[in-house]
Amino acid sequence: MKKQLIALTLLLGLSLSAVAEEKGFKPLFNGKDFTGWAGPIDNYQVTDGTIQCKPGKGGTIYTKDSYDDFVVRLEIKLPEGGNNGLAIRYPGKGDTAYVGMCELQVLDNTSKKYAKLHPAQYHGSAYGMVAAKRGFLKKPGEWNTQEVTVKGHTIKVVLNGETILDADLSKVEKSMAPIAKYKGRLRTEGHFGFAGHGAAVQFRNVRIKRLKQAR
Repeated sequence: MKKQLIALTLLLGLSLSAVAEEKGFKPLFNGKDFTGWAGPIDNYQVTDGTIQCKPGKGGTIYTKDSYDDFVVRLEIKLPEGGNNGLAIRYPGKGDTAYVGMCELQVLDNTSKKYAKLHPAQYHGSAYGMVAAKRGFLKKPGEWNTQEVTVKGHTIKVVLNGETILDADLSKVEKSMAPIAKYKGRLRTEGHFGFAGHGAAVQFRNVRIKRLKQAR
């Protein structure tokens, strides 16, 4: 009986820790429909409580609310050869990778068709600007946990418990394209979203926490 009480106490402690850790986070997706989202939502579908880009479709869907500094947590499942992106401080129109602060790559790094990409085109990278560390993405078909923290001009990505990107985009000097092409990299506010590129990538448990009041 004593052992059972100890186990129950430990379990309760872990549960309370998890709740405390999530304090301040709000869900961005209700698991049923695209309430609160804008953009080409007809190119996406709700599958088993997840947001999924329809095969062969794409474009950037984004939250109707905008954010300045924030932390977003989510789970990502890539099919083989999957390609998508997280739109960071997106203005609502234009090419996500250049008009927003950045597009964080969501990519099946192991696919042979991506073997010769620029280093800043792999998963977790600030597209074309800063390369993320590789080797921490799970196999296609498995769920990954990811946390993205955006403060000022800095962006940090933690994938499956490993920090794979920690960069200040205001200090980027070498990029895949001339740095002037990344016109939105110094944006201080915008929408969060998903930038589909034709693959059936899935997202779930998407929640966000503001780090300061919206302007």
